[in-house]
Amino acid sequence: MARKVVGFGEDDLRALAGARSFERGLGYLDAVSGLEAGDGSVTAVVHGTDSYEVELTLGGEDGLSAWCDCPYGQEGNFCKHCVAVGLTVLQRAKTIPHQRAAARARASGLEAWLTALSRDELLALVREQIAEDRRLRRRLELRAAAARSDLGTVRDRILALIDPRPFARYGYIEYADAPGYAQQVAEAAAALRALTTDGRAAQAVGLAEEAIRVLGEAYGEIDDSDGAVGQAAAAVAEAHLEACGAARTDPQRLAEWLAGQMLGDSNDVTDLDPLDYAEVLGPRGLARLRQLAAEARRRRPSGWAERNLMERLVKAEGDVDAVVALYAQDLDPSGATHLRIAEELESAGRADEALAWAERGLRDCADETHIDGRVADYVCARYAKAGRRADVVVVRRDRFRVERSLAAYQQLRSAAQAAQCWEAERVAALPALREDARRERGGWYGGPVLIDALLDDGDVDAAWREAVGLADDRQWEQLADLSRETHPAEALAVYMRLVERLKEPTGDRAYEHLARLLLGARDCHRALGTQEAFTDYLADLRAELKRRRKLMSILDRHGL
Repeated sequence: MARKVVGFGEDDLRALAGARSFERGLGYLDAVSGLEAGDGSVTAVVHGTDSYEVELTLGGEDGLSAWCDCPYGQEGNFCKHCVAVGLTVLQRAKTIPHQRAAARARASGLEAWLTALSRDELLALVREQIAEDRRLRRRLELRAAAARSDLGTVRDRILALIDPRPFARYGYIEYADAPGYAQQVAEAAAALRALTTDGRAAQAVGLAEEAIRVLGEAYGEIDDSDGAVGQAAAAVAEAHLEACGAARTDPQRLAEWLAGQMLGDSNDVTDLDPLDYAEVLGPRGLARLRQLAAEARRRRPSGWAERNLMERLVKAEGDVDAVVALYAQDLDPSGATHLRIAEELESAGRADEALAWAERGLRDCADETHIDGRVADYVCARYAKAGRRADVVVVRRDRFRVERSLAAYQQLRSAAQAAQCWEAERVAALPALREDARRERGGWYGGPVLIDALLDDGDVDAAWREAVGLADDRQWEQLADLSRETHPAEALAVYMRLVERLKEPTGDRAYEHLARLLLGARDCHRALGTQEAFTDYLADLRAELKRRRKLMSILDRHGL
């Protein structure tokens, strides 16, 4: 019934949000307030750590859609707050038609009332509103100044909106004050667009550039964790681009301004992309920008901004060889740059050259412990596609000799199994890991890679033999988990030792871990036929730790 009334159901919400956001939205049903249904939309506020405004659009061309001003929602996602409002609408589905009808009646009544007012009455109403609403007053002041060509006032008002000082109570703009500042920046962007629309694009260009300068200087002192200021600043940049197009800005002057922005320290806030201006710059402007980028690159070859600008321009020209030459000037020791070159060449249909560059990356980085694993993956994928399985093994073997990690071991095993030579490779690989273990060359989590490799192979007996004096607690626990049915006595000894170590730590995580160990110990006692001994041990343990109420609750939940 709800679907017929509001046009969607729970399945639609789940599909739009995904399982995770949908489940999280269920926990916010009691946090929804101020639900208002309009003719084609529903608005509400969802309260949590912060309060967020949500708008659901019902029955549009794309069906149900939503907007939320939380950070996740501002990225275009159907967030948990949208889910909560959607579910609330479904719960109140029977009242929605009445609310929509009431909204239409209110809108119609307002329109009729405004139409009936005299000029003096309308002016009085507007004056009353601008006296109470500072944002409305600023917008109307700007429009009035623009209408009478008072560009000095327009400039002053736009720069006042951009000025961060009223929000910087302690010399910087705090997180709580950033949304208010972002609103003013967005108003400035709207005013700049209005200038362009009113035929004053040239003035809008200059004002936008001044606003971008101020924003760039201020952004380092703003806590913009939610990205609201950055989003508003992007609107200012868009207004600048529109104004440049309408004003037919001099391409060379624009190129010089863009180069200054891209190579300066203040581009973080607007993140200008010179290619957005390609149409306005034209061939002459792009050539000038390329010249400036090349000069900057010569002055500072390792500069990130210089390299990024040149890369954007070269890639836009579509000259793959120029892109390769640019990348080749600064090859990263991880092999990542070699891979980028290979990908560019492959995209251009030059697969043989692409593979050659990736192979060069492996050679150049052969002695590096940590290279970009995607380089080896790239080469191996193409070798495998060509049926060169032995060559895949060689690559994986070489990387294993340098890295000696569980991941490298697994990749070697996979390649060797495909080439039907794993037994021989394993015989050579395990002694190297055994030597590492003796030298205390541990794995990612502390224990030797040797134990992890044997466990990953499923060779539990060998892992038991090697573990004494080498394995860490994580590995011992994994051994016990794998052996409690086949070697219950040995596994029980491990569990008891680990339980004793976990008596001191507190907190839910430690308590859940303790419960898992006790469940393993119980299974071992059952396999040994000594359940009474476990019952006595558990009773003593509970008596010893009885003051930890949360632990007792967790043990109860696990049936311990």
